[in-house]
Amino acid sequence: MFKSGDVVLSRSWNPILDKGRHHRACLGFILMSTDLASEADFFDMAPEGVAVHFTRLKTEDHTTNETLLRHIEHMAEAASRIQPDLEPDVVSYSCTSGSIVIGEDRVMSEIRKGAPWAQPMCLVQGVLDALNELQVKKLVVGTPYLDEVNTSEAEYLLGKGYEVLDVQGLNLSTGTEMGQVTPEFWKTFAIEIDQPDADAIFLSCGGIRALEVAEEIEQIIGKPVITSNQAQFWSCLRRAGITDKLRGFGQIFSKPGEALLPQAMRLQDFVDATP
Repeated sequence: MFKSGDVVLSRSWNPILDKGRHHRACLGFILMSTDLASEADFFDMAPEGVAVHFTRLKTEDHTTNETLLRHIEHMAEAASRIQPDLEPDVVSYSCTSGSIVIGEDRVMSEIRKGAPWAQPMCLVQGVLDALNELQVKKLVVGTPYLDEVNTSEAEYLLGKGYEVLDVQGLNLSTGTEMGQVTPEFWKTFAIEIDQPDADAIFLSCGGIRALEVAEEIEQIIGKPVITSNQAQFWSCLRRAGITDKLRGFGQIFSKPGEALLPQAMRLQDFVDATP
């Protein structure tokens, strides 16, 4: 029995160690401080054995091209905080419009400074990966953004070679409002803006709750629906060598993404999984 003033002296133990609960891969995400959706989305999609870690950038709850540009100022420091002792496989900046306004190369350069052990990523690169995997050429874009941000996104997608048939934004200025728009509204909105010639609909923004209805929208309109978090997570998984087919999150998760896989994984069959 321990009494006040005693000194604890443990016996000699030989603990059994394994690779931990998340032995398959470790993914890190840099979120805006105003994001109300991404954490839940990523945990919902995470397969068994895959860790998902987060840090947040201090960001203003007013989303304009000017405020988005300021995200880069602390990007490297934020990347360095994501489980450095575990050295995540991938670290991604989880903001669609910020990735576009700042530029993927600059974002990934700063992430590499803070987390040189990880593959650097950003959300819009995941979107491009998904659109390319699905062979999308013509798309309709729905966003919560102000039209100045929508214009930047449309110009960006045009510059990447896509035909943007329409862009419709909700002209919300705060991340809080964006995260409070209901999934049911995103379903109705997506169906309303769809066009017969579009190969896919892209619902843009990591802070919106569109993932929950993406597959339901696909079943109604008969074409792929890409959401920011879905595309980013799919790309990050494939880059980390995780080839699981996830169910319930849209057509993209039926695709292997062979161009993204580590070389050793490219010939391996990928498996069905329900998280």
